[in-house]
Amino acid sequence: MVDILNETLPVVIYLLLIVLLVVAIVVGIKLILTMSKVDDVIDDIQSKVKSLDKLFNIIDFTNDRVSMFSDVVINFVSKKVKKIFGNKKTKKESVDDE
Repeated sequence: MVDILNETLPVVIYLLLIVLLVVAIVVGIKLILTMSKVDDVIDDIQSKVKSLDKLFNIIDFTNDRVSMFSDVVINFVSKKVKKIFGNKKTKKESVDDE
């Protein structure tokens, strides 16, 4: 009985190792194919992002110009308001000082 186990057990183990090796090779090949598909998808996404990057640069440039224009208008209006209300305060203070 022990002799039979000593002869058949290594054969069974070798067969299982061969099956495991074949399965590992198949999984490796599928992994390589999947990585190739993922690489294609990433390249496609990068090209789309580059095309959108131009659009976002235009939007950013426009936003900067509008912001600069609004700052100029706000500064102009605030100076005029300050000038109008500033003169009244100085006249009132000069009357109080006399």
